[in-house]
Amino acid sequence: MDETASLSLPVMMLVVFAAAKLLAELFERLGQPGLLGEILAGVLIGPSVLHLVGPDARMETLAELGVIFLLFRVGLEVNPEELWAVRGTAMIVATIGVLVPLGAGYFFMRWWGAASPAAIFVGAAMVATSVGVTAQALSARGLLSQRASRIILAAAVIDDVLGLIVLAVVAGIAKGKVNVVDIVVTAALACAFTVVMARWGSHAFRRAVPALHSKLRAGESQFNIAMVSLFALAALAAWTGVAAIVGAFLAGLALSQTATERVRDLASGVNELFVPFFLAGIGLHIDLGVLSDRSSITLVAAIFAIAVLTKLVGCGLGAIGLGWREVLKIGFGMVPRGEVGMVVAQFGLAAGVLSARTYGAVVFMAMLTTVATPVLLRFVFEQPSDDSGGGLAPEPDFDSQAA
Repeated sequence: MDETASLSLPVMMLVVFAAAKLLAELFERLGQPGLLGEILAGVLIGPSVLHLVGPDARMETLAELGVIFLLFRVGLEVNPEELWAVRGTAMIVATIGVLVPLGAGYFFMRWWGAASPAAIFVGAAMVATSVGVTAQALSARGLLSQRASRIILAAAVIDDVLGLIVLAVVAGIAKGKVNVVDIVVTAALACAFTVVMARWGSHAFRRAVPALHSKLRAGESQFNIAMVSLFALAALAAWTGVAAIVGAFLAGLALSQTATERVRDLASGVNELFVPFFLAGIGLHIDLGVLSDRSSITLVAAIFAIAVLTKLVGCGLGAIGLGWREVLKIGFGMVPRGEVGMVVAQFGLAAGVLSARTYGAVVFMAMLTTVATPVLLRFVFEQPSDDSGGGLAPEPDFDSQAA
């Protein structure tokens, strides 16, 4: 945007980083999640309020690096065997959590009066969960070992693959032709990459990393290996069709059993530097001008309510056997749409399928679900519960029964 062109990169980074950390500190002192302050910092310094910074190419790059490092660090903190153990539940959660929002979004927009292609795009924008905010909220409070957290992370990875298929289909509809062969090949590659890395990545890295480290002489060689692995798997994930952040998460997962405390500390430092740009970058996309009239406000409120309820109901149904408290944790954990919803909306706008008002409403929905998630998660995870949600507690293992 024009107002950001005059800011040099260091000044722009100073404004974003300082604002994010100042508001994070304020929110923590008020007893609220710090990441919520970082997101709202983006709103404050962005085009909607102070016009200091906009979502230009530099901010998009820094934000992408932020979410990549965030998911890598989260992967380092997760036990791959525990994550694999909940794959059956996660598959059910992800599948129902895709179908329910897709259908509800489509039928609501048809009732609202939208054409069928536009209704399909709105439904598709509600499909995929943006796990970055949820992962940060859970990690900041040391909750990644809980059963619900592991299901959320596993389901979000599956969700990304399913969202890829949905996006490919709606993109084909917008172009007037659905290429079934391309969709099947891309989905197969994405599934194969995800399953192989989730199941055997940690075993392979446990053998390869110590052997490689023993032959290297450069300083911080283990951290260098970790970074090469991170970028390689992020690039491979993008090539197979899933998001780079899935590859970043799987890289962290693969290294979780071999990474030393030094590697974790260095990764945490890089994470602290870049994640504020990801979170503030979300706030930069909020356009308060969308709320210009009663009809637009009603549309935004309806789409937001549907987005929250459909994930809560859809993902909750997939975990219904774990108890109502776990249902709430998992359902709310899958709520944020973030950049995923925006990508679908931007595609629909560029294809001429979505009107400017509908596009703005979908983007606002994506932002509102992202802002609401930390508050919802804090509420459900801090409530006393008879359900055993900790990582060491016994839990139903649907996969062992299937085996």
